[in-house]
Amino acid sequence: MCGSERLNKDLHVVVLMGGWSSEREVSLTSGKGIVAALEERGWSNVTPLDMDRNIAAVLTELRPDVVFNALHGTPGEDGTVQGLLDLMQIPYTHSGLTASAVAIDKELTKAVLVPHGIRMPGGRIVRSDSLYEGDPMARPYVLKPVNEGSSVGVAIVTDEGNYGKPISAKAEGPWRHFERLLAEPFIRGRELTIAVLGGEALCVTELQPKAGFYDYDAKYTDGLTTHICPARVPDNVARAMMDMAAAAHRLLGCRGISRSDFRWDDELGEAGVYLLEVNTQPGMTPLSLAPEQARQRGIGYGELVERLIAEALGEDLAPVLEQSAAAR
Repeated sequence: MCGSERLNKDLHVVVLMGGWSSEREVSLTSGKGIVAALEERGWSNVTPLDMDRNIAAVLTELRPDVVFNALHGTPGEDGTVQGLLDLMQIPYTHSGLTASAVAIDKELTKAVLVPHGIRMPGGRIVRSDSLYEGDPMARPYVLKPVNEGSSVGVAIVTDEGNYGKPISAKAEGPWRHFERLLAEPFIRGRELTIAVLGGEALCVTELQPKAGFYDYDAKYTDGLTTHICPARVPDNVARAMMDMAAAAHRLLGCRGISRSDFRWDDELGEAGVYLLEVNTQPGMTPLSLAPEQARQRGIGYGELVERLIAEALGEDLAPVLEQSAAAR
């Protein structure tokens, strides 16, 4: 019997969502889907909670048995909420304080993963105002905030772009909203992603935006991106990416489910695989990639939600994937 089947559905589950990050609306959509799934599966005591600054007092009053963390972005994905829940001794889903704090910081993530052989794009931190004096590296390159997710504030700087050369202070871009940015060489090729559940990579999805690149709008607007799941890539390339995603999950100390995003230069074979970042709070919306990959492995949305709660309460998720593989 797997962990989720042993769960007491009378437990009080608080689904923490919303908050004040740039990803608030996506978090609310994730949270509402989780609440609906639990209620449909017979959970009798589920409380949706839109987080505000009084979160500690509200949780003290609610006294949950477990918190399903459906927050995206800061402070729900950077270790802040995780530390609060640790202090309050409330079990919660997804990664803990340390893994969350490291994974949301792209510079720290590189420092942990690259020495262990995980291939990531080179790059460096730049002051935003320095971009008005000249490029930090040869174009094309990518600029992104150090501590944001969901491609918030990402800009691809090319010779053909309209930012100017050097970038104009009047041009709209992340340099106008963040003091520090990570500059990385642009990796040509294809956009792919892999969810890891219970330490095991699920499958590879290729993302084909209808226009531009896989930015925030492309991720969360129906019809703007085609998901190819499983991706049509060579077996050795798929295995290399899945191994890298599972290793990143383990090295960062992630729990529950994570999602690793990749670029693949398909002219270089395995040598063209680059991990971009690890998301410790992947979306749970109808368009989200982690639930889609779980379905590919025979795990429906409601079952995925329950398995994450089971893991938060100390159950082992590894047998889940063994069972799903045996069922195929």
